[in-house]
Amino acid sequence: MRSLNRGPVESVSKPRLKQGDKVVVIAGAHKGAGPAEVIKVIPEKSQVVVREVNMVTKHLKKTQENPEGGIDRREAPIHYSNVLLYSEKAGKGVRIRMEERDGRKVRVGIPCGTVFD
Repeated sequence: MRSLNRGPVESVSKPRLKQGDKVVVIAGAHKGAGPAEVIKVIPEKSQVVVREVNMVTKHLKKTQENPEGGIDRREAPIHYSNVLLYSEKAGKGVRIRMEERDGRKVRVGIPCGTVFD
């Protein structure tokens, strides 16, 4: 009999973070880091790259462009559920919800009412 296992079904929720946002890390090895800037959002993997958070060491091979090779430190992505958007009004990371104001969707901080965008 043939197996019907077709692999895991992933539901990817849309991250409400954008490049340039200030975030605070709330979980994981870098808990408490921030506020730091989001460098890149990877929606397919539900991940974000945050400046100076989750630094990894990358060993570079010798090439014609880089004849010495070397060791490079760069940011690695973390799951977006481990970060909260930073609100200067509240002075901490806040959860956000989407609201429609003046005919367009905006992100609003839940406890403080800060409008992002």
